[in-house]
Amino acid sequence: MGGPRPDDEQRQTMQTPPKATVPPALRRRLPRVADLAPLMQFKKPGLGTTARLQRANTVWDLRDLAKRRTPTAPFDYTDGAAEAEISLARARQAFLDIEFRPGILRDVETVSTVTPILGRDSALPFGIAPTGFTRMMQSEGEYAGSRAAAAAGIPYTLSTMGTASIEDVARAAPDGRNWFQLYLWTDRDRSLELIARAAAAGNDTLMVTVDTAVAGARLRDVRNGMTIPPALTLKTVVDASYRPAWWFNFLTHEPLSFASLSRYSGTVADLIDSMFDPTLTFEDLDWLRSVWKGNLVVKGIQTLDDARKAVDHGADGIILSNHGGRQLDRAPVPLHLLPRVAAELKGKTAIILDTGIMSGGDIVAAVALGADFTLIGRAYLYGLMAGGRRGVDRTIEILGTQTARTMQLLGVNRIGDLNPDHVRLLGEGTAHADLPGAALTL
Repeated sequence: MGGPRPDDEQRQTMQTPPKATVPPALRRRLPRVADLAPLMQFKKPGLGTTARLQRANTVWDLRDLAKRRTPTAPFDYTDGAAEAEISLARARQAFLDIEFRPGILRDVETVSTVTPILGRDSALPFGIAPTGFTRMMQSEGEYAGSRAAAAAGIPYTLSTMGTASIEDVARAAPDGRNWFQLYLWTDRDRSLELIARAAAAGNDTLMVTVDTAVAGARLRDVRNGMTIPPALTLKTVVDASYRPAWWFNFLTHEPLSFASLSRYSGTVADLIDSMFDPTLTFEDLDWLRSVWKGNLVVKGIQTLDDARKAVDHGADGIILSNHGGRQLDRAPVPLHLLPRVAAELKGKTAIILDTGIMSGGDIVAAVALGADFTLIGRAYLYGLMAGGRRGVDRTIEILGTQTARTMQLLGVNRIGDLNPDHVRLLGEGTAHADLPGAALTL
């Protein structure tokens, strides 16, 4: 009667938790040499330009390299914008405000970034934009850009103010798809000469820039005393003292020359004001259309109404651009304008976008919102300043990899499958609003 029953003993045993034991993997022991050996394989430190470029994982990393290797005046010419640089900041903020909408459970083992643009395919949905004075940034200049673009299978655009001639670029990249960017001068005969040279050199696209009636107020250039070529003042000599490679390359290569000018001495703003025609109208596009038989693209479109007019006057393509923020400060943001332009003109003309692009995600966002193609300017120049031709190759490689990865994470196999359902554009007074939509008020 007084002792516990068997079933009570069994119940008590079942209610007592077993004593915890330490797993073998967590027991302390002295390290064995055989275990340490595989962990002590020290990687040989990479030295030189190639190693530095390979350590760059983003365009921003290349920018950091470029800033260390380039004197202040050329770097700021590339990096800066007009007045308070609000246009550039807003353009970049617009890309930061993109929210992606991924589709899951799609087979994205393989993706294609091939993009049709103006009658031919580009291996990637971006090309290289026209940039002036490019050999001032790094001595390989347009030759590095055109050759890297040809190797990557993307278009390259030479600027009227480029520091290599139309013919030399064609010889440097004979297998590349070369475009020519034109500033229309008051002297139409000189413009006609450039147009004829571009056609003779095999350029299939003429890109006329229309947002430079006068020079923008690029205050960094003013403060730096930016001249063409750079002047050897006391300030520049001091600045060069810890960037000797740039100056060695600059002084031991052919002096700067331009696609349109043999030599020029003065400020950038003075050059622009002496070259460009502030009386241009849409009728001048009619004249260009009559003399140029290839693709005609109008660069610098900043309103829907002007986009319509450019197409009505014969443009095969339009570039939504505020000149990288380098002309009118507080100009419209191209990415904000894009959905309205695409809603009305998609399929009627090639819609290209530039300004603010710094990643493959930016490129994917622009295409999803309706762009047929994009152009990179500063991003390419950061790579050029960071490492010449190898730096441009690295820029293209980074952007191409980011583009493909973003597509895979969105559940998209082809560039043509991107659409507004894949993105949401926040900010611009329409935060969290679906695009495209009537809420946009550009």
